[in-house]
Amino acid sequence: MVNEGESGRFEVEVEGWAAKDESGILSPFNFTRRKTGSHDVTFKVAYCGICHSDLHQIRNDWKTSQYPMVPGHEIVGTVIEVGSQVKNFAVGDRVGVGCMVWSCQQCDSCSKDHEQYCEKVVWTYNGIYVDGSPTLGGYSSLMVCDHRFVVKIPECLPFDAAAPLLCAGITVYSPMKYFQMTEPGKSLGVVGLGGLGHMAVKFGKAFGLKVTVISTSPQKEKEAREHLGADNFLISKDQKQMLEAARSLDYIIDTVSADHPLHPIINLLKVNGKLVVVGMPEKPISFHPATVIFGRRFVGGSMIGGVKETQEMLDFCAEHNISCVIESIPMDYVNTAMQRLEKGDVKYRFVIDVTGSFSSPKAN
Repeated sequence: MVNEGESGRFEVEVEGWAAKDESGILSPFNFTRRKTGSHDVTFKVAYCGICHSDLHQIRNDWKTSQYPMVPGHEIVGTVIEVGSQVKNFAVGDRVGVGCMVWSCQQCDSCSKDHEQYCEKVVWTYNGIYVDGSPTLGGYSSLMVCDHRFVVKIPECLPFDAAAPLLCAGITVYSPMKYFQMTEPGKSLGVVGLGGLGHMAVKFGKAFGLKVTVISTSPQKEKEAREHLGADNFLISKDQKQMLEAARSLDYIIDTVSADHPLHPIINLLKVNGKLVVVGMPEKPISFHPATVIFGRRFVGGSMIGGVKETQEMLDFCAEHNISCVIESIPMDYVNTAMQRLEKGDVKYRFVIDVTGSFSSPKAN
């Protein structure tokens, strides 16, 4: 059902940055959002994380891009208005919006709080909202969102470093919880030490797991051990190391989006071990059935989590003092940030200081 204020009447001026074509170059872009509807929360954006998927989307790497595109789905800010039917949020609240802004609320997935798997899910940007308008993301001064897809950011979490939790954080937290990869004393392997990988290490340690980082980059060992608390470090290209570590891990989360062989990773699992893939390489991944049959190993995949689970994750982060390691940037640095992101030159997530980049939104 379309709420009040969602009927196509756009009444709030918003400043943003958008990609206009497949070059992926972002530039200033003024647009309008709908007026706060009865079920909406409107908030002034404070910070927005840059996800690697933003880079793919602005360049149309996945061949689904619509322009002009305002990216951003790791969005936090302060509430400035709530709709008449909204009871769980108030002006002044610290809130966030992740990858979704709407789902049908009626299908099997929605009934189980797995809105991310709803066939009618509407993504925060590069999607079409229920009123027929394009969704525009958090590289902007203001967000208006159905309250069912808004979460509260705990006061104790740093506002800027909390933003990437809404994608990078929940993407690794959700499979760890769903596939029961949380038993204290068990061993977790984390493939790749980037935005997702470093969050998986932090969650693993908080759950009481023994964590091994698996990387192609030897220079990341010091960071993994000394700053993130990893217990072990494996160079995935070192055949001897990988063979010696065979059948040593109970769980593995593979966060790598670059093409890489899965067979050596699976061989690290113990009998009954679980591997969950959350990165999306360009080419299909493959492995011989014997790799999983002789060991009763499980290989699965996972996206983000639902809204309820995202809130649970944020509360868990507050309890265990977990946030993302970030580099804060102004909006006008975003194109340089994208170039650096492509080269892997960030530790571990760029976050745009939106408040410091735009003036206050104005209502017509």
